[in-house]
Amino acid sequence: MNILVLNGPNLNLLGLREPELYGREDYAALERFIRAAAQEAGAAVTIRQSNFEGELVTWVQQAHGVFDGLVINAAAYTHTSVALLDALKAVRLPAAEVHLTDIDAREPFRRISYAGMACGAHFKGLGFEGYRRAIRWLCGL
Repeated sequence: MNILVLNGPNLNLLGLREPELYGREDYAALERFIRAAAQEAGAAVTIRQSNFEGELVTWVQQAHGVFDGLVINAAAYTHTSVALLDALKAVRLPAAEVHLTDIDAREPFRRISYAGMACGAHFKGLGFEGYRRAIRWLCGL
C-alpha cells in the first residue's frame, strides 16, 4: 500500500506551539514516527506539510492514481476548507483524518471538520498514535 500523509498549517511548529496541547516533540519526531508506523504496517509512505491551503488541495488532487490511500491532518483548515473537502471527494481515495488533540472537546468552532466529511475513519486526541492507527486502518481495507 502506498500512502500519502498530508499535514496542514503550523504542524511544522510542533514542540513550540502550545506544548501543553500538542506535546514537546517536534515535527521531525512526528515524521520519524509516521515512517516507523508505515514500515510496521508494510506500507510505503510519502509525508508532506504545508501552511498553504492551495498547496494541500493540489497534493490531494495529484494523489489520484498515484496513492492507494491518504492520511490527512488538515489542522486549522479542518474547520474552514470546503476546497479540501471537495478535493478529497473528487479523488475518491480511502482517507483517514487525524488530529493530535480531541477537536470535539475543544472550542466549538473546532468541532466542525469539513475534511473529515470525506474520510472513512477519524483518529482524534491520540497524539502521534493517531497516525499509526490511521495507517493500520488504511492497510486493513
